[in-house]
Amino acid sequence: MPYRVVATDRVSKKGLAPLRDDDRFDVVLIKDSSDPEFVAGLKTAAGLIVRSATRVDASLLNGAPGLKVVGRAGVGVDNIDVAAASERGVAVMNAPGGNTISAAELTMALLLAVARRVTVADRSIRQGRWERSSLQGVELRGKTLGVIGAGRIGWEVAKRCRAFGMDVVVYDPYLPADRVDELHPHLVSLDSLIENSDVITLHVPLNAETRGLIGDSTLGRMRKGAFVLNVSRGGVVDERALAEALNNGRIAGAGLDVYEHEPLSPDSPLLDAPNLVLTPHLGASTKEAQIQVALEVARSMRNALVQGDVSAAINASDLANASGLS
Repeated sequence: MPYRVVATDRVSKKGLAPLRDDDRFDVVLIKDSSDPEFVAGLKTAAGLIVRSATRVDASLLNGAPGLKVVGRAGVGVDNIDVAAASERGVAVMNAPGGNTISAAELTMALLLAVARRVTVADRSIRQGRWERSSLQGVELRGKTLGVIGAGRIGWEVAKRCRAFGMDVVVYDPYLPADRVDELHPHLVSLDSLIENSDVITLHVPLNAETRGLIGDSTLGRMRKGAFVLNVSRGGVVDERALAEALNNGRIAGAGLDVYEHEPLSPDSPLLDAPNLVLTPHLGASTKEAQIQVALEVARSMRNALVQGDVSAAINASDLANASGLS
């Protein structure tokens, strides 16, 4: 009997090729997990692949008695109850590398938009105005970029900003030793980065250490005229504090792709803040990224189900018996 894998949330068909082209798998594509066919498919599924729309909680897991692997075609697993999956012996896998370039390029788009006030200029022309004198921007050349979190995406952003002639400094307390040596002397303390960067870009997970990392205190210590970018996780930036800093001119601009609550509330203070570019969580929203994240998680799922290899699972250390997958 082939392994049945249910894929929902419009996961890229092309990216599922490692499973669809393998006779050992029966891939069932269901566009929306609210479809009754989704619930029926789970009853015989060994694998489940989702994006961000489907909530994989204890209730869903209870309806999938044969489930061995859950794959998230993306980086974040906020919509997956990892603890509940671990209790059931279900491996949880994501695709940490597939959207790297797309997220880095969106970060650059936000940076350029706020530095040159692109969205404000566009709006003014559409409203019949020609306001060249009031829309003066700044060059990136010669400015200092502070990267908080030097993982895959932060690294790619740094490379692109160096091409613009920017100096780059990094704060990341979890860098491996070889990466520390590579970055020296550009590795700095968080306080130094906050106080000496012209642009601060965030590429960190949301946890107890990073929640509210950019808030009243840090914003108050930034260079006047600094920019803040967040294409990582909502909640890392205190949205009220950021809106206040923009309104009083403490910082010059910001670009956000993620928010504490999504979609953004109509009464959010961000909506009235000046020189703030907002995008609706588009970091991985390119055709290329969607194919890559699906490919990455499909390969990991194939290895887990066929070979019992759960080394790519984020909860590998919690699984009692990984060999039971094969």
